[in-house]
Amino acid sequence: MLAVTASSVGAVVTCGLVAGLLLGFAVVVMPGLRGLGDADFVRSFQAVDGVIQRGAPVFGLVWAGSAVLPLFAVVTRLLATEGPDVRLLGAAAALMLLGVHLPTVVVNVPANNRLQAVDVAGLDGPALARLRAGFEPRWNRWNRVRTVLATVAVLLLALASATD
Repeated sequence: MLAVTASSVGAVVTCGLVAGLLLGFAVVVMPGLRGLGDADFVRSFQAVDGVIQRGAPVFGLVWAGSAVLPLFAVVTRLLATEGPDVRLLGAAAALMLLGVHLPTVVVNVPANNRLQAVDVAGLDGPALARLRAGFEPRWNRWNRVRTVLATVAVLLLALASATD
């Protein structure tokens, strides 16, 4: 039962932190960058994303935990005779994997990598405007999707824990 409780609590904490990070980007970081000119936008996003890409250890542990711990909670609950509602745990795990981590790997990280590879000084104004127009709306749209689904996953994890 300790493994079920520990994995469920760990899933709530890590998924909650990820949901908060995504929300922070959606309501603070990206709106803050929106008012910048194209060159400053690209440089600023490169700087923020660079911290993540350089392997910030706390970020890495939390991010990985938000993928692994919900699955671990499902497995430990299936092996236990009692505990949180396994259907809610499973739904939360699926939302995190398919709704948060998959879009991150398929959409957001590749977009980030393309932006990281840009030498801002080597581009003129129209090229920077096209680069930004090809990046910002799609990145923001998928970040909103990830934010909503991560938040729903946290709610399901909390609800599952409450049914224990």
